Amino acid sequence: MTRILTIEDDAPTAAEISRELADNGFEVDWVTDGAEGLRRGLTGGYDAITLDRLLPGLDGLSVAAALKGQGVDTPILMISAIDEVDERVRGLRAGGDDYLTKPFSPAEMVARIEVLLRRRRADAEKLMLRLGDLELDLVAQVARRRGNDLRLVPKELKLLELFVRNPGQVLTRTMIFERVWGYNFDPGTNLIEVHVRGLRNKLELPGEPPLLHTLRGKGYMLRAE
Repeated sequence: MTRILTIEDDAPTAAEISRELADNGFEVDWVTDGAEGLRRGLTGGYDAITLDRLLPGLDGLSVAAALKGQGVDTPILMISAIDEVDERVRGLRAGGDDYLTKPFSPAEMVARIEVLLRRRRADAEKLMLRLGDLELDLVAQVARRRGNDLRLVPKELKLLELFVRNPGQVLTRTMIFERVWGYNFDPGTNLIEVHVRGLRNKLELPGEPPLLHTLRGKGYMLRAE
């Protein structure tokens, strides 16, 4: 179930938020102050956060900034009674992903949460590449085949990413040097051959159809059967 953290010191507002989210199938945890909200948010166990701007002690801006500063990517919907452009800008710059002013429509609040969740899923999909039974997680920097981790060195990971993003396409040595090593010329070394050989040994088991193909005089190609 999708979990939402609501950080709100006003009990009636928190009850309204919790009720509407629960009615739409979300699981809601409610905390009343910024310090506890920050502690909960840092666990990373939530899919989205609703965050009141004006909280006792640690205010909403400080909570948002601390979460983003610690690398927490949970989307934040800031909710505030302050309906001024400068305040909305401050909230977004502090780390809020959207800003909703009080009083608000509960249905609009849920719709905004749903948009933030869709955006997060879309971003995550861009960082998870798949081709056949091959999977490349760009966030964790891990490659898997048939669910088994492949022990790739950093340049092998970058090389595999290039191939997975361009399946069935011939990649020349110059293209590979430019996109993986940052050279805009072919230095004439055997760097590519060494890394392709290492990558091939980790991707393919003896007797299996090859994934990485060498096209003599042209380049290399990844093709999943």
